[in-house]
Parts: sequence; C-alpha cells; structure tokens
Amino acid sequence: MIPRPLRIGVVAGEHSGDILGARIVRKLRDRYPDLEIYGIGGPKMISEGVESIFPMERLSVMGIVEPLARLPELLSIRAKLFKYFQMRNPHVFLGIDSPDFNLSLEGKLKRSGLPVAHIVSPTVWAWRSSRVKKVNRSVDRLFCLFPFEPDYYTDCRTRAEFVGHPLADELADLEFRENVRGRLGLHRDEVVIAVLPGSRMSEVSILGDIFLKSAQLIQRDRSQTQFLVPAVDEKIFDHLSDKIREYPDLRIRLFNGQSKDIILASNAALLASGTASLEAALMLRPMVVAYKMKTVSWEILSRMASTRFISLPNILANQAVVPEFLQENATPELLAEALIRILDDENDAQIDVFLDLKKRLGRDCSTKCANAIEEMVCC
Repeated sequence: MIPRPLRIGVVAGEHSGDILGARIVRKLRDRYPDLEIYGIGGPKMISEGVESIFPMERLSVMGIVEPLARLPELLSIRAKLFKYFQMRNPHVFLGIDSPDFNLSLEGKLKRSGLPVAHIVSPTVWAWRSSRVKKVNRSVDRLFCLFPFEPDYYTDCRTRAEFVGHPLADELADLEFRENVRGRLGLHRDEVVIAVLPGSRMSEVSILGDIFLKSAQLIQRDRSQTQFLVPAVDEKIFDHLSDKIREYPDLRIRLFNGQSKDIILASNAALLASGTASLEAALMLRPMVVAYKMKTVSWEILSRMASTRFISLPNILANQAVVPEFLQENATPELLAEALIRILDDENDAQIDVFLDLKKRLGRDCSTKCANAIEEMVCC
C-alpha cells in the first residue's frame, strides 16, 4: 500500500532537470492529488506544487574550477537540505541530474535509511568513470535516459534501468513549421536560425558574444536571415538584451522562453552543447554545436574526457553527424561558415540520424519513473 499523503524529497539543480522533474511530478500528482514534494526545484517544478526551499539557480554552475568559488555556499545548502529531509521524513528521495551536488547528499540519505532514486546517469561514459562507484554507494535505483548507460552499472548493487528520454516522448509528433512561424509572426518562406547560447549564465556570458558575432557574419552573406534567441529566464533575458543592443543592424528577436517553438520555426540552429542539441535533433532540425569554458577548466576536462564527441546527437549516433566547435575553435568565423554550409545543403545525413534517435529514445519516461518510485515506496 502507498502511504497517504505520499511524501517525496527532490533536488534539481538546473533548467533541464527542472523540466524533467516537472513531468515526473505531474505524473505522480495525477495519481496522488495530496502528494507532498519538497526540496529544490525551478519554476516548472514549483508550478507543479514542489516546495523549493532554496533557489535552484544557486546550484547551477559550470566548469571544474568555477564551483570552487561557490563551494562554501554549496556545502552549506547540502548540509541544510540533509537536516531538512531528516525533519520532513519523505518516503523516498529523487535526485535529478546535478551529480556533483546530488550524489553526496544521496549517499548520506541512503545511509540514514531513506530509499534513493536518481534520474540521469552521470556521464561516466564521457569522463570520470570512477563515479560509477559513487553511484553504487549512493543510489538504490538509477533511471537512465540513454540505452547504453545501464551497461556501465552491471556490477553494481544499484539497479540501473533505461527509461527512455522525456524529450522523445514530448516531441513524438511535431507541429508544422508554417504553423509555428505564423504564431511567432514570421513569414513562412524566410530563412530562420535559432540561436541558443546556453541555459546557464556562465555559458551565456562566454558564448553569447561569439554567437551574436556569428549571426552578424551570416547576415553579411545572407542579408534576409532572421535570428531568434530564446532566454530560459529573466536574468539571461536581461543579459542578452543588453548584448543585442550592441548589434543594432542585426535582424534578431529575443524571446523569454519559447525555445521549442523557436527551434521548430527554424531552418537550422546554433547551439551550446547540452540538452538543447538533443531537443533540436528530436525536432529534426540541422544544427551546429559549440562549447567554450574558462581555460583552466577546459585543460582539466579535456584530459579527463573519454569520448570523441561533446554533443548528444553525435554521442548517441557514435559518429560526427553534427559539426562541433570546441574551445579555441568556437570562433564566429568557423561557426558562421558551418551554418552557411548547412543552409546550402540538404542535410539528409543529419535528419536520417535524428529520425533513428526518435525511435530509440521514446519510452514514456515519466510513467516509467513514477511506476518505479511507487515500487520503492511499497517495498
């Protein structure tokens, strides 16, 4: 029997985790209207009734060295969360991505007797494979978004299972581009490029100017190209608004949110590496991916990496389908050249791979996770 009210502790540390968490919370609340769920979530999880006791953006930090400056604050938040969960006594804890923050908290909670689930495997297949051992110590059930990930945990007590990717479920049926363009006030035949420089301020502050300069170069070659930029929150919107004022002749529109519509409306996308690249692939939009971080962080990360690629479509396909430009190669000139080439080509190779990804990743992720959480509470 499921206890009533069902109580769940949860921590999501960034925008993609907030989206993922909101879907799972919605599925659980459909079954248990009196659900109590608390911890840390973003605006989408809060709108589904999650009590967030700290702002989610305090956990969102990119890089290897950069988190060190925030370490005292992060350790304080983690300690306070542990005490909070001890006081509120949830039936199960769900960590959503953010492994560097969540796994240590999950280990303490598991040792205290609380059942622990975690969704989104750490990228042990890309770097820091030693984290498999930490997952084994800290997590009872691991919900993997990609089909190859459970193989990394075959020797663990942790039960790792492929649940599919929620984006593949959400984007199974795509709205026609012409309809989306009409909603955004765009002409059905104009060339549109979606520009997504990241979901974290640390990413946007590095890639924002590079992407805007790339757009400027493309416009010099294709004067009627329209650029659309979605900002994930108000802070990033304000930051990008200030930056865009420095490019008064650029045909660019900034939106507060609406990333899905903007990608659907586009002919191609320029993206920071991350979940957005998978989102664009599942919407069958050709893309160019770039990533850049502070030099010290890059020097450390590049030595630890064990994968040839950084973008999710390439990792999943195990081939260089999407052009990637990293660190010193992430220049406006190279990005503009690659995007112009995409606009000139049919891009059948990218689209064929993206169609295969849609088939492989669609598994009704939120339902599988909700079912597993119920099983953990019952047991």
